[in-house]
Amino acid sequence: MRAFLDNLRLALGTFLGNPLRSLLTLLGIVIGVATVITMMGLIEGLREKVNHDLGRMGAHTFQVTKWPAGGFARINWAKFAKRQDIDMEDVRAIEEACPSVGVVAPTDDDGGQKVATASIETRPSVRVFGTQTNYTLTSGLTVQSGRYFNDVEALDGRPVVVLGTDVSDVLFPGMDPVGHEVRIKGRPFRVIGVLQRRGSMMGMFSLDNQVMMPLRLFQQLYGKNRSLDVDVQAKEPALFQKAQDEVATLMRRRRGVAANMPNDFEIHTNESMTASFNQLSVVITIAGIGVCLLSLVVGGIGILNIMLVSVMERTKEIGVRKALGAKKARILGQFATEAVLLSLMGGALGVGLGFFLVFLGNWMLRFPMLVPPWAVALALVMSCGVGLLFGIYPAARAAKLDPVEAMRAD
Repeated sequence: MRAFLDNLRLALGTFLGNPLRSLLTLLGIVIGVATVITMMGLIEGLREKVNHDLGRMGAHTFQVTKWPAGGFARINWAKFAKRQDIDMEDVRAIEEACPSVGVVAPTDDDGGQKVATASIETRPSVRVFGTQTNYTLTSGLTVQSGRYFNDVEALDGRPVVVLGTDVSDVLFPGMDPVGHEVRIKGRPFRVIGVLQRRGSMMGMFSLDNQVMMPLRLFQQLYGKNRSLDVDVQAKEPALFQKAQDEVATLMRRRRGVAANMPNDFEIHTNESMTASFNQLSVVITIAGIGVCLLSLVVGGIGILNIMLVSVMERTKEIGVRKALGAKKARILGQFATEAVLLSLMGGALGVGLGFFLVFLGNWMLRFPMLVPPWAVALALVMSCGVGLLFGIYPAARAAKLDPVEAMRAD
């Protein structure tokens, strides 16, 4: 222990004697560790956001769609476009033939739409949804003011809409839009409600830049030859898996899917979408660690160089210590400790810089970033490992010096 403390004291004395050179040597380590901390904070924050946003779906609810979940992987969309569309006949069959199902809510939507009043128009970025009355039970939507459309309005396809708060704020700033008129694709609609603000989905797009209208009216505007998405809610949480099995069996039978063939439709749950995102996060994590390793290798080369220079500069000191009885192991430990301590200091500075960048991300981008403790531990262990790896050769070279030759060095 005393030898180790002596090595620490000597190492600190060396760093304080050459502070600028030591800091420049640490840059690679600092950048690598800061990269790990920032990327892990971003991924962990995104993971928490995904779980929170998916939790907004209605309780014990899943979705039946023609399309796989996009955004987390490269998908051959042309392949899935050949699947049979999901239509209202499928919806009625699920309602009638699946005893574990409580609520069935078909939906369709179209993005990139404009909504206007007599004097103001939104950007072409609004998503228009066609739904039925029970969609509020499966989607977690809450009406902030006014009301949602009723069964009569849904069946008749009456020209009524419920606005998301982003649309309401643009078209009716500072006023209640209920009772006013808006136009979509040139047709007039009466506003009967405004949805409660929901924020963004995974920090990427707003859940409030939308308009809800009866599905029958939506199909008049955008066409009926489109595949529906069907939100399905089990009668109770205990029947959640059974409801999925019943719906899958029914859909396979209606489509004539052979027993040895995969589904030609998708069933999405919170768990399946979270698993899809986790696959992406693993890839990003590995890529982040790879970038960190490259930076650490650059920093390690700097440590190797500075330690070799340090051995050359202190050759006479090494000779004197060996002549006074210092063994090879003591000299090896001295320089190895200097290398590890140098890289650990770089790791600590990198952790501090990483937390600062995470703070900036939270403050400026308004995006939740959380640094997991394991990322800090991993970054520090990796930086120490690099210091030890690249410090061994200079330390071994110092330990092998002949004391007589070393004392003669200039």
